[in-house]
Amino acid sequence: MILSKNTTKILFLITLLMFLASCGIYRPTDAKEFPPEPEKRVKKNLEEGRGFRLFKDDKVGGTFDFATSNELWRASLDTLDFMPLISADYGGGILITDWYNENDNFRDYIKISIRFLTNEIRSDSLKIKVYTKNCENLNKCTINEDNPEISKKLVKTILTKASKYKQEKTKKND
Repeated sequence: MILSKNTTKILFLITLLMFLASCGIYRPTDAKEFPPEPEKRVKKNLEEGRGFRLFKDDKVGGTFDFATSNELWRASLDTLDFMPLISADYGGGILITDWYNENDNFRDYIKISIRFLTNEIRSDSLKIKVYTKNCENLNKCTINEDNPEISKKLVKTILTKASKYKQEKTKKND
């Protein structure tokens, strides 16, 4: 009896699958045995010897927390929520607003740049630059970089909000 090529291929695949199933390569598991969080799954697999690491240290790169868990970031965004943002780069730690003016005053504009130096709530954790633009007409404007009064007020406001957010977070976790 001669079998066709297709029949031979199908029989070969069925035989192969039977061998693979009996070797224990495929093992049905219960989803309850594995935690849904990827970090816990990785830790469990490494403890059981199912994985490998290329580096000894667990934290090869930087710490990447979700932006809303950083109190300074949230406080800064809340403080500047009335101004349009040009750039908000959490990974780079910088916020830059667009030129802003109040009450349709087309002569005086303000622009703010906040650089996050650390995630700790301290007075030296932020570097704030305030730019002011004064225009006599549409083509003649002067830009000044430093405005220490506004910078100090912003730092105080942001740190106050950030410490309040941190207190709320610790109360929620307790």
